[in-house]
Amino acid sequence: MKRFLLILSFFIGIYVSAQEELKKDSVVVDTVKYWSVLGKNTVMLNQAAFSNWVGGGANNVGWLAGINYNMTYEKENDLWENIVIMGYGQNDTKGLGIRKTQDVLNVSTNYGRKFSKSWYFSLGAGIQSQFAPGYEDGNNPEAKKISNFMAPGYVNVGMGITYRPNDDLTVTLRPTNARWTFVLDKSLQLAGNYGLKNDGDSSLLQFGFLGTAIYKVKIMEDIHLTNTASVFSNYLDRPDRLVLAYGALLNLKVNKYISSNISLDLLYDHNQIEKTQLKQTLGIGFAYTLDNGVKRSDRKDSQWWIKK
Repeated sequence: MKRFLLILSFFIGIYVSAQEELKKDSVVVDTVKYWSVLGKNTVMLNQAAFSNWVGGGANNVGWLAGINYNMTYEKENDLWENIVIMGYGQNDTKGLGIRKTQDVLNVSTNYGRKFSKSWYFSLGAGIQSQFAPGYEDGNNPEAKKISNFMAPGYVNVGMGITYRPNDDLTVTLRPTNARWTFVLDKSLQLAGNYGLKNDGDSSLLQFGFLGTAIYKVKIMEDIHLTNTASVFSNYLDRPDRLVLAYGALLNLKVNKYISSNISLDLLYDHNQIEKTQLKQTLGIGFAYTLDNGVKRSDRKDSQWWIKK
């Protein structure tokens, strides 16, 4: 939890710096802003209480907090997109105690140089992990620990091409991508854990192909669906064992400050477990969306289709 708050404070600092850049750009170019910041801050609550209820049930209360920011710099042929996704949640159930319900840390950056309309040569990096320990029996601290902060943690660095015809679709293909798996918790540094070759190893290097995609759909007014997907193939060892991930986030906006989120995550990684992993969450609560900056599709200087 302390790591979550520390990293959250760090990115708030980045956001403040971006705001300063927005102000500078607005002074120089009047209405055109090269920085576009789109962010969502959420705090979701859930609660259930029972008294003499024949159907059974246990009193519980839970919370979930998260941020989802997209900070994009676009000027002429340059495109630099930064994505920050962090979330953490807990549930306190009578008789079971406190359990973790959400734990995600995902930060990525991708720089592209346009070479043809919506196509860019790109170079990018990303990090994925979690904030708190995970346990085999539903995050029960008395059960066997199976994960922790940067255990595993994944760092990707690679280059390739990016296709981005509009703000709703981004596809990046990296035929050259280095993927490091880190296991920094000594108690988890065992041969076979997350692909580690030997006891005591703290990292594993893979090199291969990485493809990622983000597709946003407006289903109807105030109902939006964001799809994310990725695939990784390791050239060096069993390239047929693909690491596959898919995520769907359905946002139902009630008003400016209240919304409901439904999320679904699917993951298959042979080095973690030889089964498909699934996570689903539902929450309703406070949500504040920040939209500061002119989108690329609204700017005349980037609308190549109307240029003569």
